[in-house]
Amino acid sequence: MGMPIVLDERDGLGEAAIEAMWEVLREAEVLREADARFSTYKADSEISRIGRGELSLADAHPDVREVLARCEELRVITGGYFDARAGGALDPSGFVKGWAVDRAGEALEAAGARNYTLNAGGDIRLRGSPGGGAPWRVGIEHPRVPDKLAAVVETTECGIATSGAYRRGEHVLDPHTGRPPRGVLSVTIVGPELATADAYATAAFAMGEAGPEWTASLGLYEAMTILADDRVLLTPGFPKVDP
Repeated sequence: MGMPIVLDERDGLGEAAIEAMWEVLREAEVLREADARFSTYKADSEISRIGRGELSLADAHPDVREVLARCEELRVITGGYFDARAGGALDPSGFVKGWAVDRAGEALEAAGARNYTLNAGGDIRLRGSPGGGAPWRVGIEHPRVPDKLAAVVETTECGIATSGAYRRGEHVLDPHTGRPPRGVLSVTIVGPELATADAYATAAFAMGEAGPEWTASLGLYEAMTILADDRVLLTPGFPKVDP
């Protein structure tokens, strides 16, 4: 999927056990299959074929139908700010990366992992503790100063996703206007599922200055928004501690 994937496990399972966990991923081909089915860069992927009208949704793989159904639910929940068909092209990437990592995490847990982080291009699924029952500490990069942390998150079981323009440029657009959002630098979402956190972060960032009000209504998902004037807005339950 064009991103580095890093596993940090703290169960002390040993090299053979770690290799066994990666073998679970290879045998299940969780991430590889996700790329083959959902890549917008591969002409023969199912998403590309559906987008060109060469493959009907009814004939697509069940995973593709599941992902696109969830993307439609998220489009409604976000008032259209998360839209897999924004700009006229079918692209569920804002959801499917987190979805694939969540599935990979489930495969790791089936292989015995209980205390780990799985980092896919900066979006993280984590479980348990790095040791002694302490929570994991995850640094959130400052959108203006690459070598500075905007915040540190302390948590034991969640997905963490950040959306912004400071890494990849203005790749997130407001689907309603077709233009990049204004007034916001980044949005970080923390919640039970990485896939949903990823989609919510994309939507909240696309909303621009209206995003913080919307993220206040997300229930189990908490948000940190950094505005263009450097104000930092947190929902009440966001697990932030000082860097």
